Amino acid sequence: MKTLFLNPPSFEGFDGGAGSRYQARREIRSFWYPTWLAQPAAMVPDSKLVDAPADDLGTDVVLPMAKDYEFVVIHTSTPSLANDAEVARAMKEINPSLVVGMVGAQAAVLPDQTLKAAPHVDFVARKEFDYTIKEIAEGKALDKVDGISFRKDGRIVHNRERAPIHEMDALPHVVDVYRRDLTIENYYIGYLKHPYVSLYTGRGCTSKCTFCLWPQTIGGHVYRVRTPDSVYQEMARAKEYFPQVKEFFFDDDTFTSDLPRAEAIARKLKTLGITWSCNAKANVPYETLKVLKECGLRLLLVGFESGNQTILNNIKKGIRVDKAREFAQNCKKLGIRIHGTFILGLPGETPTTVRETIDFAKEVDPYSIQVSLAAPYPGTELYQQAEENGWFAPKHLVDNNGIQSATLHYQDISAREIFDNVEKFYKEFYLRPKPILRIVGDMVRDKKEMKRRLREGAEFFNFMNRRKEEVLS
Repeated sequence: MKTLFLNPPSFEGFDGGAGSRYQARREIRSFWYPTWLAQPAAMVPDSKLVDAPADDLGTDVVLPMAKDYEFVVIHTSTPSLANDAEVARAMKEINPSLVVGMVGAQAAVLPDQTLKAAPHVDFVARKEFDYTIKEIAEGKALDKVDGISFRKDGRIVHNRERAPIHEMDALPHVVDVYRRDLTIENYYIGYLKHPYVSLYTGRGCTSKCTFCLWPQTIGGHVYRVRTPDSVYQEMARAKEYFPQVKEFFFDDDTFTSDLPRAEAIARKLKTLGITWSCNAKANVPYETLKVLKECGLRLLLVGFESGNQTILNNIKKGIRVDKAREFAQNCKKLGIRIHGTFILGLPGETPTTVRETIDFAKEVDPYSIQVSLAAPYPGTELYQQAEENGWFAPKHLVDNNGIQSATLHYQDISAREIFDNVEKFYKEFYLRPKPILRIVGDMVRDKKEMKRRLREGAEFFNFMNRRKEEVLS
């Protein structure tokens, strides 16, 4: 079937794509690559991938596409489900014979709920869906396809689970789809050089963090990887395709889980002369950090989450605060930048622990930070804990503008207090001499960087004002 892979229009600036770990509007315009859609798109000949939010495409442009296709695969998420269901309905209205499927974490863990909320969707895919979609596009009957839930005679049928993919090298390169269908200059991440390209070299994560979305819903807790040779081949092709790219990012949940493999990949990348970054846990030893740095590593995205050890234990982070400090010091010695991510509102949060986390962030002083609100997505252990303990207040993950909401509250701290502390955290961290001098230094050295940072600064302050207005209303 002629197939359209669609990340549908949603809230303005909503990063809800098939690559975003938490779907919401960001403080600055940010979009991750829709890699989860690009992978099956690479397996279906003559298909097309449309990433509407990144391309600023509205329904007036997207809906008429229904006439040109036989099969549409829509990526959905918990915050965007209602919107995505409406897109499916409108496309079916234009082309009643269109086969519509939904994929994503929401569909994977709540297939019945998703189908009931989206009555014009024919099926949802559970867990990994690459070969699932390939088989359906090839015309295989729905009742013969593993890993889906679908409608049949007025009821919902659940087929048997699909086996996880272990031969990762057999998957085709996503950069071919990026070149064919995406405008890479439309993808921004504040802490990555622009333009950037991101992709996965493996799926799954051995860590058991209670809040983390992909390992608990689609990827699993076994790190299934491509060989260093396979990664090198795709990166060589990416360098050829995108000579304008300034940085490549490996978006594996924890790229540094397998240290010998990470070093082997790095040594191969060194021969390409590219700049790259990746996700890492705050426990990578100095010796490995040194190898990665010498082979082109620029930045590590590190989930510190909290500066309180009890909270880290509560979320099964598997990291000690003192080791995180040592790791940060080692990165600074080697000249590796850190973008540190922190979460407010995790189990055990109190005004005291918020203070500890802000102080910890200022102490380890990553080059840049992101402060998020705890987001209990269905399918995660954190969601189950919130249900069991009555922590929800309310359940909405985003507000009417797509901005992240404070969803949890505890005995010693309200949802509003948690929400307000995000802005306090940002102000205390960035309104210090060191961060200000870093930002100004980058701007002075590069006029393009100056223009970008000024734009992002305006976006950030506008975003924070919108957050206040939403709460007050």
